[in-house]
Amino acid sequence: MNLTEQQLEQFRTEGYLFLPELFTPEEVAILSVEANGIYAEQRPEIWREKSGAPRTAFAAHTYNEAFRLLGAHPRMINPVEQIFGEKLYMHQYKINAKSAFTGEVWQWHQDFGTWARDDGMPEPRAMNIAVFLDEVMPINGPLMLVPRSFTGGTLDARHDLETTSYPLWTLDETTVTRLVQEGGIVSPVGKPGGLLMFHGNLVHGSAGNITPYPRKIVYLTLNAVSNYIRHPTRAEFIAHTDFTPIETVADDALVRYARSFRQAAE
Repeated sequence: MNLTEQQLEQFRTEGYLFLPELFTPEEVAILSVEANGIYAEQRPEIWREKSGAPRTAFAAHTYNEAFRLLGAHPRMINPVEQIFGEKLYMHQYKINAKSAFTGEVWQWHQDFGTWARDDGMPEPRAMNIAVFLDEVMPINGPLMLVPRSFTGGTLDARHDLETTSYPLWTLDETTVTRLVQEGGIVSPVGKPGGLLMFHGNLVHGSAGNITPYPRKIVYLTLNAVSNYIRHPTRAEFIAHTDFTPIETVADDALVRYARSFRQAAE
């Protein structure tokens, strides 16, 4: 699939684009089952909240077939190739959880700030893709975006190692207040299967989840091959150094995998 000119214009202007229910209930169902199975594992790629609840599972595409297929799916690879005009590789892949009652905050930040400082990424030519595995509601810790905040470039940030279980280069309150006064805050919400794409320098964060409704989202960072990272400092499962261009799978690959999964279970 390709984006329309209207969709491209929204992305260029606002820094994000939301495509509701891009993946079908059948496709999302198998991903959700597999995600829960991954969270139950004990492996270094799975990070947990201070409460012990899962926070994120890195690099799932390297050890799970369903997430490998998702990471090469044409419904998200093709639009990003359309925007960047070149092939992509997977810079980062994670399944983020906001567990019911215990999901913690993600502080205000820009992702490119981390990619540049910690990984040596030259330019913000990497795209964030978020795929909803649960319904994302205004009450269960949705992602909050500051429209147009990417136009200010890479902002000064502090390396926060204490607030949560995951270190981030975070923005100060004065900067966030100024940007919000200029652009406001939006929170894309919707049913499972929705896809959100946003610029690497778009300021974003999310509040904790104290509701009974969990919120799982798959986040992929698709980087232009020419923009490969130069000075990685983080583990390979966090910032990948395999710069092989992604070759897309068939559009029905997840559906076929889900059906074969069900047949094997019967």
